[in-house]
Amino acid sequence: MEEYRKLTESEVQQLKEQGCIAECWTDIEVAQDFTPEYVFYTRFYGKVRLGVFEGEFELAGGMKKHAGLYHTTLHNVTVGDGCCIENVKNYIANYHIGNHCFIENVDILLVDGRSTFGNGVEVSVLNETGGREVMMHDRLSAHQAYIMSLYRHRPVLIDRMRAIIGKYAEENASDMGTIGDHVTIVDSGYIKNVKIGDYCKIEGAGRLKNGSLNSNQEDPIHIGYGVICDDFIVCSGSKVEDGTMLTRCFVGQSCHLGHNYSASDSLFFCNCQEENGEACAIFAGPFTVTHHKSTLLIAGMFSFMNAGSGSNQSNHMYKLGPIHQGVMERGAKTTSDSYILWPAKVGAFSLVMGRHVSHSDTSNLPFSYVIEQQNDTYLVPGVNLRSVGTIRDAQKWPRRDKRKDSHKLDHINYNLLSPFTIQKMMKGCKVLKDLRKVSGETSDVYAYQSAKIKNSSLNNGIKFYETGIHKFLGNSIIKRLEEINFKSDEEIRARLLPDTEIGMGEWVDISGLIAPKSEIDRLMNDIEAGVLNGVEQIYERFAEMHRNYYTYEWTWAYDKILSFYHLNPETITAADVIAIVKQWQEAVVGLDKMVYADAKKEFSLSSMTGFGADGSREEMKQDFEQVRGVFESNPFVKEVLNHIERKTALGNELIERLSPLV
Repeated sequence: MEEYRKLTESEVQQLKEQGCIAECWTDIEVAQDFTPEYVFYTRFYGKVRLGVFEGEFELAGGMKKHAGLYHTTLHNVTVGDGCCIENVKNYIANYHIGNHCFIENVDILLVDGRSTFGNGVEVSVLNETGGREVMMHDRLSAHQAYIMSLYRHRPVLIDRMRAIIGKYAEENASDMGTIGDHVTIVDSGYIKNVKIGDYCKIEGAGRLKNGSLNSNQEDPIHIGYGVICDDFIVCSGSKVEDGTMLTRCFVGQSCHLGHNYSASDSLFFCNCQEENGEACAIFAGPFTVTHHKSTLLIAGMFSFMNAGSGSNQSNHMYKLGPIHQGVMERGAKTTSDSYILWPAKVGAFSLVMGRHVSHSDTSNLPFSYVIEQQNDTYLVPGVNLRSVGTIRDAQKWPRRDKRKDSHKLDHINYNLLSPFTIQKMMKGCKVLKDLRKVSGETSDVYAYQSAKIKNSSLNNGIKFYETGIHKFLGNSIIKRLEEINFKSDEEIRARLLPDTEIGMGEWVDISGLIAPKSEIDRLMNDIEAGVLNGVEQIYERFAEMHRNYYTYEWTWAYDKILSFYHLNPETITAADVIAIVKQWQEAVVGLDKMVYADAKKEFSLSSMTGFGADGSREEMKQDFEQVRGVFESNPFVKEVLNHIERKTALGNELIERLSPLV
């Protein structure tokens, strides 16, 4: 711990000669090696502690400035070693400033009274009028927020969570703010009651009030020009820039908000990218992306979502106010000029086109197109399973995870096929078969959840879903039996037995984390019972679920393999496994061929329209190839072909390994 001493008489005299004044010189303490050589025109009020002003800061353009205090006013402030503070228009009050900070051309920087720095602020997410408030805190994850906003039918749980977060906020409250080490604050205006972490860079911010910037050396935060934030928390690695305006918002790790984006009462979790548009009362789960000025996201829950230009929703039917909400499950997208009248629910990995006002629920028909035709909502079930865009998205999300912080708040499962989506496909198959049975196989159109399904779409949907189920269950059994040479069917049966009973029953996607509902229920029961008493304990329980995902997944998959293929666990044989693997090969290769065909459309003659300006068709083709490349050499296309080869070989290897037992 730094040892401080009083100023000597000669040091006081030198400071006076350098234009400094103090309310009481004896209230100033300095580090043992302090020298007043680089302190000019500074006013000291209250208790002030100063470090050693050594070293230089090299600025853009090669300009260098020595550490020190120049033309500034300090009130109840501790300044660390190697800092440069210059041209503070008003004053800095009630802050502990770390080492090697650069603060220049700031209007005011203060803590006024006891502050929780954004912790405990309530965000009226999903419902602007209240009822689903999430209390922000530094360690908030998408999963904890999901439970707090949606599980309102468990009031004891909500009260306990509020108490836990309230306790955390109180433990972190103070009448002194902190500015970490290596922080830069330049050309900024009004900064009040803000906690600023290590290596944070604030350049040109307009107003920052009551919040936390949880920056660190691993993953610094950048706050840019014209930014206005009130009642906020921004997590490590995030960039809030270019006139963004936030009110009562939580910004998770490695998000990017810019180009005059505005949001109120909204939560943005890791790797969100929001530009130009507007958000109000949204729950933006991981990888929620919107780029366009004309796009409004309101009162919705999203994740792995890309909003097209002009996307819009309504939460107001001019009756009891803006009380309606909607959910777009993971991977759902909107096209340009799409519109949804809440309440509505869109199934996972679905694509919404056109205007929809019928309040449909397509959650049991994932991977669908939701299309408007003559003011009616039409469903095309399962068709997105063969879409090149869906596969490309699934591949890009892990690559676009920009988090460098070793302590990741959100636990993200990137799997396209999981117990969550496969259980939906199984329900979807039953829904479609029941519709066909009740309405007749020759019906032209079937009605489902205020939407319509054409006959051909229904029959194709069943095939798509069954193909997806074969693919997932085959993947699971191949993974379970890999790299083991079995001598008998009994050894195969023993290996197939799950390692735990956890995983049976329904699975849920709680904003990025895919887990058995039984484990989520256990977590909530333990919160209600007082077994879990802190935010870190809740975090660790989510981390445990994420670590054990594949163990739990096999428990679920094994049960579904037995029921889907009508097998008995006591009599299953190598021949049964080989039959499953062959169906899996057929499903994988079949889907990949459909994806290949879908990708080929991007290289069709119609896709070349607009290329080869003022030239012949041959020049158009050559221009297209220079810009977009040749179909056969496209990296994605090559990966699809390689995937067919790899999966075929993987299945053949297991079949060869088990063939001697048949």
